[in-house]
Amino acid sequence: MRTKTLKKNRINVVTLGCSKNVYDSEVLMGQLKASGKDIVHEQEGNVVVINTCGFINNAKEESVNTILHYMQKKEDGDVDKVFVTGCLSERYKPDLEKEIPNVDQYFGTTELPGLLKALGADYKHELIGERLTTTPKNYAYLKIAEGCDRPCSFCAIPLMRGKHKSTPIEDLVTEAEKLAANGVKELILIAQDLTYYGLDLYKKRNLAELLENLVKVEGIEWIRLHYAFPTGFPMDVLDIMNHEPKICNYLDIPLQHISDSILKSMRRGTTKEKTTKLLKEFRAKVPEMTIRTTLIVGYPGETEEDFQTLKQWVKDMRFERLGCFTYSHEENTHAYNLEDDVPEAVKIQRANEIMEIQSQISWELNQQKIGQEFKVVIDRKEGNYFVGRTEFDSPDVDNEVLIDATKTYLKTGEFTTVKVTEAEDFDLYGEVIS
Repeated sequence: MRTKTLKKNRINVVTLGCSKNVYDSEVLMGQLKASGKDIVHEQEGNVVVINTCGFINNAKEESVNTILHYMQKKEDGDVDKVFVTGCLSERYKPDLEKEIPNVDQYFGTTELPGLLKALGADYKHELIGERLTTTPKNYAYLKIAEGCDRPCSFCAIPLMRGKHKSTPIEDLVTEAEKLAANGVKELILIAQDLTYYGLDLYKKRNLAELLENLVKVEGIEWIRLHYAFPTGFPMDVLDIMNHEPKICNYLDIPLQHISDSILKSMRRGTTKEKTTKLLKEFRAKVPEMTIRTTLIVGYPGETEEDFQTLKQWVKDMRFERLGCFTYSHEENTHAYNLEDDVPEAVKIQRANEIMEIQSQISWELNQQKIGQEFKVVIDRKEGNYFVGRTEFDSPDVDNEVLIDATKTYLKTGEFTTVKVTEAEDFDLYGEVIS
């Protein structure tokens, strides 16, 4: 059945999952545009490309449900073709082809040229940095490496993304320049592991040199670091953070757990003592640094004692930003050989307890900000408020600054100075002073 009313040959790219997928969709859309295709992002089109996530159970369910949703639309004649790409497709392609055979074609994470060909487009190697950004105009993700060489027991990402592969510095600078020319002011550096950057290309950890080159890009005001690994962290990055105002005093470093027995089973290559020492070094070298971390509770064999150790450590470390997830038992990972022995209800209870502690810590830290002034970037307007962020906050996951829109007019993407007047556990309220 042909589609009834939609504009013909319009390709709708649907993105699920993490910031790495957002980046990949943007590159895909840039390639399609260069071939003269009519592209939309999560709007109506008669051809649909679903960029899936396959990381944990919830993400996999969302991906499968989205595929089924568009297959129903195809059956109803509302779309002509459905293509599936991304991590779920990379990891479970044979199963998906068997279970949902009416999808026109499945592609893995490294099969962009094949996907473009199926969409009637050519892969253009020369398009370094050409992409259609889907984030608010003031910030964009910059993926500096693909894949991961770490052996973490719980993680399926190496199965879906392959081995670590750094992007050359000159290519990243070119991409940053093009983003800046389009009005991007904040670069959010992403990779499965930022700390590994450069080892494959330059035979050394080269994140610091990359940052030294990126700060020279005109128009970029903030550079933010996401997804560092605690072992082998290149400490010269902290020196640059200290003397380069463009590098945000912010680091996202997923630590996952702190009990030595759990860390060993997770194959994290570190201990409670080493991790705590590293964080103290961070705070000593960059006193203004905001540290964001993520934790996993309910990992196989996690005892009540392990959990209490984790809880106390969270209280002691007083992270500025923290997220907590329940363990997901993933096929073909090392931990899949272990018994998933922590009941789901216990996992959820433990995650809630951690987040209750963090909520109180965040509230206390935010109270200290009342009366202080911060440089804030405006991301959007929502109801009667302009919503912005400080350099200590990443989009979607961290604190926001709310400014009364009935009293002040601000433009999306502009920087302004805000004095904090009120504070809640995860939100600040302020007034513009310049």
